[in-house]
Amino acid sequence: MQPIQMVDLKGQYQKIKNQIDVSIQNVIDSTAFINGPEVKAFQKELEEYLDVKHVIPCANGTDALQIAMMALGLEPGDEVITADFTFAATVEVIAVLKLTPILVDVEKDTFNIDIEALKKSITPKTKAIIPVHLFGQCANMEAVLEIAKQHNLYVIEDTAQAIGADYSFANGSTKKAGTIGDIGTTSFFPSKNLGCYGDGGAIFTNNDDLAHKLRGIVNHGMYKRYYHDEVGVNSRLDSIQAAVLRVKLPLLDTYCNARRKVAEHYNHAFSNTTNLTTPITSSFTTHVFHQYTLVLHGIDRGKLQQHLSDKNIASAIYYPVPLHSQKAYTDTRYNEDDFSVTNELCKTVLSLPIHTEFEEDQLKYITDAVLEFCK
Repeated sequence: MQPIQMVDLKGQYQKIKNQIDVSIQNVIDSTAFINGPEVKAFQKELEEYLDVKHVIPCANGTDALQIAMMALGLEPGDEVITADFTFAATVEVIAVLKLTPILVDVEKDTFNIDIEALKKSITPKTKAIIPVHLFGQCANMEAVLEIAKQHNLYVIEDTAQAIGADYSFANGSTKKAGTIGDIGTTSFFPSKNLGCYGDGGAIFTNNDDLAHKLRGIVNHGMYKRYYHDEVGVNSRLDSIQAAVLRVKLPLLDTYCNARRKVAEHYNHAFSNTTNLTTPITSSFTTHVFHQYTLVLHGIDRGKLQQHLSDKNIASAIYYPVPLHSQKAYTDTRYNEDDFSVTNELCKTVLSLPIHTEFEEDQLKYITDAVLEFCK
């Protein structure tokens, strides 16, 4: 068996090689490398896919979060609440802007922000909530929106891992992840479900005024060349990356379905294994499985990883250290008892390979290897 990686970008590329190569060459031939026609076309196509009024492309997902908070006019000292169990970019940009990050625990079954913990964390200084749609499914957005309405808070969705997921409201209506709050953000990092061949990101909103401000901020605060109306940044999606994304966007639902089939295979294989908990999908969201993450019970995670590595099977820990325990984000106000779920997850989670190019024999090889160790 050939080594099995967490993602198979090479295999995915081979299936769309002709379209990708032509699209990239067209950009090179045009020499319209910055804010060219490909960027504008991708923006429109993503707006149609998401059914959102405005998509503002930018350089990466971290910038998308920072620019969103800049557009909302948050000021130093304002508190922004987000989940403790996620990648550091979410809290990083809060700190960069001299805002005050408030980290809260997550639900043990979905890994998304705990609504009760969120409620308890609100103070007069709270100005925004950033729910992270972790691993591919939406947080409880209806509850988040209700809390935000009660306290007059902004909601910024971190959709870096869940683009393509659908959220269902109690009234039966649905929206795409990232289009529910005031602003949504995403990343097009190569390993994402919709990934480019470098860095890339985007911001979504249905608010015309916010969209105008966001468009200025991403481009040095300019609406007219050399006239700077906003304090801005240099964060643009380049044309080559947009060309790649235009080829991949029509395949996004196919990619998400392929990931779901892999997850179904894993779930079935592990269904009778008491020392593994397989991912749970909330009733109000679909799951696009950016990651497939197990929770281990009474299993030595390091030894299991070594067992898989010996068989040329990759695995990963997302995430080994809670954000509140990271050196950059420690705060004397935090109480360890408030992070019991996150602390336990960081000790027990393990993610298996999941991507769009799996063959049945590869999946069986992975599950057999895990089950062999877990006997």
